[in-house]
Amino acid sequence: MQVVITAVGPDNRGLADPIVHSVTGLGANIAEIQMYDHDEESVFSMLTRIELDASRFDELRLAMNDVAARTKLSIRTWSPEIVGRRPRLAICVTFRPEPALALLRAIRDGHVKADVRLMIGNRDSCRGLAEQFGLPWFNIAEVADHSSGGASGTPDDERMIALCDEHEVDFIVLARYMRILPAASCWKYAGGRIINLHHGLLPSFPGMQPYHEAFASRMLTFGATCHFIVPELDAGCQIIYQSTFTVPPGMSRDEIIRRGQQDNEPHCLVEGVRRVVDGEVQLHFNRVVARK
Repeated sequence: MQVVITAVGPDNRGLADPIVHSVTGLGANIAEIQMYDHDEESVFSMLTRIELDASRFDELRLAMNDVAARTKLSIRTWSPEIVGRRPRLAICVTFRPEPALALLRAIRDGHVKADVRLMIGNRDSCRGLAEQFGLPWFNIAEVADHSSGGASGTPDDERMIALCDEHEVDFIVLARYMRILPAASCWKYAGGRIINLHHGLLPSFPGMQPYHEAFASRMLTFGATCHFIVPELDAGCQIIYQSTFTVPPGMSRDEIIRRGQQDNEPHCLVEGVRRVVDGEVQLHFNRVVARK
């Protein structure tokens, strides 16, 4: 079976060795290793993808728990080869409900074979959607503006990861979640476990206003991109699925945005998530490849 091990923690020497020694000692074949030192943050990050006899998976988890205790690393041991259950999702949202609603309906109707364990937001705009589908709702925004009694929308990124761990999530789905995940969060759920909907065509139109940029460039074709998240924002090689729509010359920018938000973006997210949970694609060395 294929197993992904991620490790994040304080940067110091000798952190990779105990992980490598443990997996090779269990007879695993190492297929991929990525390591990165975030010098400015003094953080070490590592991803190890291995092939292991399925009968030794529990031994591996115990070994990684021991390494975590000795090194103070935050280690997660996970296999994309999910057997006997459906993949578990966390859906993260900010303002726009359409993509999340489309995904929830696709799951309800059996088109996407997964289970949603919780919904997470940094605003309360989509709370009603979680209540409609009977899902636990968590607003992870940090209350910062006490003068107005409201939340700033700045998320508690560590709480997001803790909630996903608590609910034993396989994939985090960012359904127009309008915040950039920090590198540490990306590494903790690295290996193709974070799926993002970007409301523009990558790599041509990254950033926060891709409709505006495409319209300013006099484009007649607009689109959305479903891609795996890696620590580099909107990197170009992790595309799972893209969907486009063409407009006639002279259509207003507002109408283009309306069409994109209400029709195209929801379709793009649903098909992208379906491809992942059905095991059609995976992330390997930061590139999307078809699974055998």
